[in-house]
Amino acid sequence: MKMKYRIEYEKSCVKYLKKLDKNTQIRIINAINQLPFGDIKRLQGSTEDYRLRVGQYRVIFSRYEEELLVKIIQISPRGQIYK
Repeated sequence: MKMKYRIEYEKSCVKYLKKLDKNTQIRIINAINQLPFGDIKRLQGSTEDYRLRVGQYRVIFSRYEEELLVKIIQISPRGQIYK
């Protein structure tokens, strides 16, 4: 059974998404809507933070199982996200 997570975005993520071209926006939003499935890994040294890979972009998010909530923290190109 597929559980539906509620998705919340940080303001900075929404702002960054609006700067991207339409195709990239659609790819990233579709990948986020598929959570908790996709190319996901837990970040090292972190208890709740994960990364989702969407082409050259990375989406950092926290997952709260008890609330069925996914909070999108950061969206950036691969080379910049881990700095």
